[in-house]
Amino acid sequence: MLNKYIKKILDARVYDVAIESPLTHAAALSSRFDNKIYLKREDLQPVFSFKLRGAYNCVRQLSESERSKGVIAASAGNHAQGLALAASKLGIKATIVMPRTTPEIKVNSVRGRGAKVILVGDTFDEASEHARQLVKEKGLIYIPPYDDEDVIAGQGTVAMEMLKQHTSSAHAVFVPVGGGGLIAGMAAYIKYVRPEIKVIGVEPEDAACLKAALKRNRRVILDEVGIFADGVAVKQIGRLPFEVAKDCVDEVVTVTTDEICAAIKDIFDDTRAIAEPAGAIGVAGLKRYVEERNIRGENLLTVVSGANVNFDRLRYISERTEIGEKREAVFGVTLPEKPGSYKKFIQALHKRNITEFNYRYAEGYDAQVFVGVQISEGDTEREQIVAELGQQGYRVEDMTDNEVAKLHIRHMVGGRSSGVGSEKVYRFEFPERPGSLMRFLSSLGTKWNISMFHYRNHGAAYSRVLMGVQVEDSEQKKFEKMLDGVGFRYSEETQNPAYRMFLSA
Repeated sequence: MLNKYIKKILDARVYDVAIESPLTHAAALSSRFDNKIYLKREDLQPVFSFKLRGAYNCVRQLSESERSKGVIAASAGNHAQGLALAASKLGIKATIVMPRTTPEIKVNSVRGRGAKVILVGDTFDEASEHARQLVKEKGLIYIPPYDDEDVIAGQGTVAMEMLKQHTSSAHAVFVPVGGGGLIAGMAAYIKYVRPEIKVIGVEPEDAACLKAALKRNRRVILDEVGIFADGVAVKQIGRLPFEVAKDCVDEVVTVTTDEICAAIKDIFDDTRAIAEPAGAIGVAGLKRYVEERNIRGENLLTVVSGANVNFDRLRYISERTEIGEKREAVFGVTLPEKPGSYKKFIQALHKRNITEFNYRYAEGYDAQVFVGVQISEGDTEREQIVAELGQQGYRVEDMTDNEVAKLHIRHMVGGRSSGVGSEKVYRFEFPERPGSLMRFLSSLGTKWNISMFHYRNHGAAYSRVLMGVQVEDSEQKKFEKMLDGVGFRYSEETQNPAYRMFLSA
């Protein structure tokens, strides 16, 4: 099997459109983690992603008859841009079907490269189904984003360049995993040429389709995937990539959203470039691997796979970075509502730098404060702070890993209302596009009173809402049946400690 892919990789003529991207020494990261860390800069490609390689290599194999029919793909971003440029270079008409939730920057980029864009549905699956229908109706040639030998071979040229650029020893190469085209191509080449180098896949914890497949030794379909790192948000690893990965990938590391945000900052600090979440996931996995295995003095390589990030999203990424880097901890603390309490509490933190402090007076209650604290020793220091405050009589809730606290509560502290009865709290996600918030509210009907509402648009494909609604216990099943009919993803958060401390009546 490897021989087949090696020949295809060596024959791939991707350089008609792609550049040989540099392998950059990440000086700051290397110093912090006591290893030599190198970044393969695929964010510098003409479409700011490695996807151009596989798309062009696949299209280039088409016969003249196939080229005359035109090509089509379903994609939410990077594959679309790569195929649009590849088709333009070869004089082929291209149609790209994209979800309506696709960021405008990506839609405009695809159109700017001469492709016809069709916006359909809210998810990739809906767009893909429509693309397949157009293949049947119009005879267009479908170009897969990852499940194709020529696409895999095109992506494999990343590893060919990497090993040419780095000829000394290496402990491991960390590769982002979505559908699997990149890791399949890179793993096939690395294990054929330098089998002693570990190939480690990196996935988000909420979209780990390769890890699940390797665990069961067969491909599985995840029930749902997180969409923060949209470039790798895939429910099932590709068939052909899995055939390679199960033999050539040594292990898979998973990372959190906060760790991905921290990795985006790490890449910026070393290169002054802003990677997209999927583009930074390799660095996030490398960091977790080094910390968990206590790796020192090794050569470690990874791929910065893309830089197609919406500018609006940077605010959210910045907010989460300090927590992801374990340089900020977030706590809910109960103080006595009396003069001098704040001063005493600040002294209890032993001159640690406070990054956020939210409070609102509520007569008749102890004071509940939402506080962010700068830390330098990660989880160990978090635990130390909780212990120290507890010894001094404070009730403390560590909210550093509480999604409701980080996404909503920190922006809402002080919103108690004694006049709200039977309040239940729900968290929702729904596709973000113009008018979506109004459609969401309209779909809920008017039977139950909304008692609290928080929404923020941070440039992602999906909006997140925290909502309080007055529902008697006897009516809750009926209310949730209505929510099931509406179809938005939701979870009840009435017992979430962040809500209980800061917002409940």
